[in-house]
Amino acid sequence: MPSYEQRSFELSEKRGQLRLIAARDGRDGAVTIHQDVDLYAAVLAAGEQVMHRLKPGRHAWVQAARGAVMLNGVPLKAGDGAAVSEEEVVEISANEVSEVLLFDVV
Repeated sequence: MPSYEQRSFELSEKRGQLRLIAARDGRDGAVTIHQDVDLYAAVLAAGEQVMHRLKPGRHAWVQAARGAVMLNGVPLKAGDGAAVSEEEVVEISANEVSEVLLFDVV
């Protein structure tokens, strides 16, 4: 059955950390979505870094919404996206003030 859910997340919840904003089970205050995905958002200052551990069989898609980051050593700028497979850890470090989305998917 179709459903709709909306929630605002304060900047402070995403600043310097990956904040779960959508998940199948709606845990930790995230909105509930009907897909096997965990969606995280982060706002990073220049020099800040976040890490996300992928469970076996999981993959990641990282979208640079604004700014410029390094994703496991690969540069991304605003509008770029990249798939991550066969990695245990996703590391994102900001070269400048940046906003990123991380999708943890099957």
